[in-house]
Amino acid sequence: MNNRTVLAADIGATKTNLGLYNLKDGLDTPMKEATYASPQFKNFDVILEDFIARDNNLKIDMACFGVPGPIEDNRASTTNLPWLIEAGGIESSFNIKKVLLVNDLAATAISIPHLNSEELFCIQKGSWSEKGNIAVIAPGTGLGEAFLITAPYGNRIAQGSEGGHADFAPMDQMQQDLLTHLRERIGHVSYENVCSGRGLPNIYDFILEHGLAKEPDWLKERLDGCGDPVPEIVRAAIKHGDECEICDRCIRLFVAILGAEAGNLAIRTMATGGIYIGGGIVPRIINILDSHHFLKFFLNKGRVAGLLANIPVQVIMNPKAALMGAAAHAITALTQVERVII
Repeated sequence: MNNRTVLAADIGATKTNLGLYNLKDGLDTPMKEATYASPQFKNFDVILEDFIARDNNLKIDMACFGVPGPIEDNRASTTNLPWLIEAGGIESSFNIKKVLLVNDLAATAISIPHLNSEELFCIQKGSWSEKGNIAVIAPGTGLGEAFLITAPYGNRIAQGSEGGHADFAPMDQMQQDLLTHLRERIGHVSYENVCSGRGLPNIYDFILEHGLAKEPDWLKERLDGCGDPVPEIVRAAIKHGDECEICDRCIRLFVAILGAEAGNLAIRTMATGGIYIGGGIVPRIINILDSHHFLKFFLNKGRVAGLLANIPVQVIMNPKAALMGAAAHAITALTQVERVII
């Protein structure tokens, strides 16, 4: 059994990570890893073909793919990509014994017990509960949310969600004005519309159009010449700070909204085992997140503020946590199947 091979993937709107793992080596030493720019490929099968086709003698016993979107009958249409992923078709096309699909944030949640302290950044120490539920919120291209529920016998069950599409609830007058601004333009306003890679430009445009801060000429030139404004907004906020007021205010409003929704998720899931923040944006703005601006809104929950003050809050610094989680899920599934067979 120790020589069995599993395939894992973390499929994202921006990039897709893949990894091959052997059970005898565990998660720390993958046999092979690769990263692909998702928008450059018409479907996931093309990426998979490139990743494994050269290994003619490769035998894959189990695969698990983290998918950004709802999964039904082991098939999924990705939320921010025009891809249809069908586990059964992949099993047949690539001669894989079993393919499992999980929500990408569920895969991140599964990785939490496998992360070490060096892969996490503590925002609030809290009082960690070994048996408590764990929740994950991740602003990436979209906004993902998932949680690990502690079962009666101590094991944890991962559950993905589409919570990022829930209604945005303003916490102060500025956020109320942001909601009104966006409602006039797009109709329904979800947390993903204001707390993700898709949401940051919405916040930026709101600040600019309402005259809350000026746009420097040098920044306007950069934004006009780029396809994705998010890296430029984040970079300007980090590098220039108060000298680029519009980006500074944009990121701080983003962090406030993230703090509020992270608090909502903690309450809904009773996440006494911790709230973990993933995604590609947050690790880059740790200094702003760690300035108590996040916690101000995270803790602003009235009578349950004391509960939230005891919940650990940590940022996932490992960009391949979801890939690790998918691999861990595949290994667990394979081990359980072979235990039954034996």
